[in-house]
Amino acid sequence: MTIELPHTAGCLVCGRDNPHGLHLSSLVDPDTGIVSTTFSPAPHHIGFESIIHGGILATVVDELMVWSAIWSTGKACVAAELSLRFIEKAAVGRPLQVVAKITRQRSRLIETSAEIFDGPVLICSAMGKYVPLGQVETAAFLNTFVDEPATRDSADRLRKKGPAQQGPDESAR
Repeated sequence: MTIELPHTAGCLVCGRDNPHGLHLSSLVDPDTGIVSTTFSPAPHHIGFESIIHGGILATVVDELMVWSAIWSTGKACVAAELSLRFIEKAAVGRPLQVVAKITRQRSRLIETSAEIFDGPVLICSAMGKYVPLGQVETAAFLNTFVDEPATRDSADRLRKKGPAQQGPDESAR
């Protein structure tokens, strides 16, 4: 069973209020922490004649990997490193399945992986490293969630994991 992850209004990837955004909805399996979405690139996402720009694909995998890190830690996280391997080109209008998960978790660094598929064809694989932020930044992040019925369950779960449950402020790392 998966649940929809929260949105922040202006986010380039999930923000409903960002007129230039991708407006993606991401799902998480609460038990495994695996995050997934479907992305259908449009003609304005191309980099070269009918081929989706690699930066768009990098943005989507970064979003899913950071949500995987956020879900597992209950803290806001930021990217420290991102590595992608493009295997096949992605075409306009083809629904792409994107999946991300944690591969290693330490207190100060979360390692993740992601893959993008067009049906059975692997388009891209990625690895990322994310740094959890402290209580102040996490509290601010949790307050940016747009209140929507579809995302209320995941937002509530993240707030329960959030700063009030994590001990002293760690933002001075």
